[in-house]
Amino acid sequence: MNRLFHVPLSPFCRKVRLSLAEKKIEVELVQEKYWEQDPDFMRRNPAGKVPVLKIDGRTLSESAPICEYLEEAYPEPSLMPKDKDARYEVRRLVSWFDDKFHHEVTSKLLYERVNKKITGEGYPDSKNVKSGAQKIKYHLDYMAWLLDQRRWLAGDLMSLADFAAAAHLSSLDYISDVDWNRSSVVKDWYAKIKSRPAFRRILADNVPGFPAPAHYADLDF
Repeated sequence: MNRLFHVPLSPFCRKVRLSLAEKKIEVELVQEKYWEQDPDFMRRNPAGKVPVLKIDGRTLSESAPICEYLEEAYPEPSLMPKDKDARYEVRRLVSWFDDKFHHEVTSKLLYERVNKKITGEGYPDSKNVKSGAQKIKYHLDYMAWLLDQRRWLAGDLMSLADFAAAAHLSSLDYISDVDWNRSSVVKDWYAKIKSRPAFRRILADNVPGFPAPAHYADLDF
């Protein structure tokens, strides 16, 4: 049985989960308290991070190469376009969300409000929370600009770029940190991707001590 060691609200884990689900690859989800640095887990990934995927007799770590592996090993349905320039754009946007968006927004909101409590690292830093709440506006506006020109974030077809963005935004939406009224085009995009079968398990996530808001699993939010 394929296994994914993850934590529910990790956007990097969610990106892998979405890729697996879209490709209809069955996987057992194993919640991993990576911050405890369990010796068995550290043997799987000495970096001490999730996600870690056990598949095809291999143990894979780091979300970007995991998704690239899945694309090569399980090419249908494809989450990467065939054209080299279009593939570049997908990779650019995946990097945008996993690097810039994560640094400026996810780490300032989700990590401060949820991760610190779960891992016992103390209380949220109000300056970080304020910064994240301000920066997300810029990113939502950038997404709106992209979607004004394209059907999906990277082009005319849904791709890994959309899953990367949705992974971060869905994690933040779980704690009500996304203003969906800021852009109708971004809200429509999220409604489309949220209604895909691949999203079902993510919408069923439940984090003890952090109940999901009523709109979180609502497809008609």
